[in-house]
Amino acid sequence: MRDSTKIVTSGRHPELYQGAVNPPVFRASSVLSQTMAEWEHKAAERAKDVPGMYYGRNGTPTTRALEEAFADLEGGYRSFVYPSGLAACVTAILAYVKAGDHILFTDSVYGPVRRLAGSFLDRFGVSSTFYDPLIGDGIASLIQPNTRVVYTEAPGSHTFEFQDIPAIAKAAHAADAVVVMDNTWATPLYYRAFEHGVDVSVQAATKYVVGHSDAMLGIVTVNRDHYDALKACTYELGQIASPDDVYLALRGMRTMHVRLPRHWETGLKLARWIAEQPEVEVVIHPALEGDPGHALWKRDCTGASGLFTFVLKPVGDGARAALIDNLKYFNVGASWGGYESLILPINPSKVRTATTWPYAGPAFRIHAGLESADDLLEDLTHGFECLRAFQV
Repeated sequence: MRDSTKIVTSGRHPELYQGAVNPPVFRASSVLSQTMAEWEHKAAERAKDVPGMYYGRNGTPTTRALEEAFADLEGGYRSFVYPSGLAACVTAILAYVKAGDHILFTDSVYGPVRRLAGSFLDRFGVSSTFYDPLIGDGIASLIQPNTRVVYTEAPGSHTFEFQDIPAIAKAAHAADAVVVMDNTWATPLYYRAFEHGVDVSVQAATKYVVGHSDAMLGIVTVNRDHYDALKACTYELGQIASPDDVYLALRGMRTMHVRLPRHWETGLKLARWIAEQPEVEVVIHPALEGDPGHALWKRDCTGASGLFTFVLKPVGDGARAALIDNLKYFNVGASWGGYESLILPINPSKVRTATTWPYAGPAFRIHAGLESADDLLEDLTHGFECLRAFQV
């Protein structure tokens, strides 16, 4: 079954809901049994890990529909949903470590996950080391006897280095470490995490899965060997997403294969145009010809998303503001993956510890939305004209 068909059909069971094409939104805490025998039967089924309706915190048929559909799309064993992308990242880490263990994090990791390493994990006796995202199989030299997790992200948050995940996974598995990957940028449509050696694949479903900037959600998909630990940690932490947000994610997922090519096409068109501007130092986009990560992207991916970064040559704050403040369709905002275009000022130099951010000028992350690419280019043209006028 091709991915576009999986997206439309997986997790759907209209025969259970009088023919309704979408599963209903089940809002439930208590789930009643009418007899002692029914209660004991449910307990036995739950102990055997049979999907069912046992207690609201453990999920409802709405939850199960998304979990089933996404596990099918990812090519993993099972999926779990979480109330945010960060909650998904955190649980995917905590499931596999204990006091005295060590984690390797890519230096390009999502900011809140970096803060987790420097605060929460330290307090519970789990040490962390950040590594160069381009290290490849050289990561073997950083693996300690107590390294339990190697955390990857391809491409990296804000700076978009594309990691050699198969090489990292081979070294990690040789040391019996778990490979966790944040696969939000490419999604399972464009990067098959489990085929490249990943054990645990994380999605900030708030982004492209939901696709409409109206719900917070995370999804973690896992292979069979690492399922039991993730399930236990998920339930022990009481991680559960709102059924209304899950429903929005299901609805968004059904069109992801139609939306993503547009994000990809528009993003690459914008990246190429920005790269030609004399005020621009560099554009960082793995799908852009000449990007340092292009060869790995081309080897391992089947597509790209609409998210990338560009860096201006050094300019003053006023010139930077002149560019941003005069844009009509690009609003300043965190998150990405929705239908609307965004621009976000970033400063990677403040957070790197294993590597050095080499650029002195201001940097911006672009999310290319679903507007007309020509309108977005006209908008950027006007913004750069305002930047130039300010500098005169």
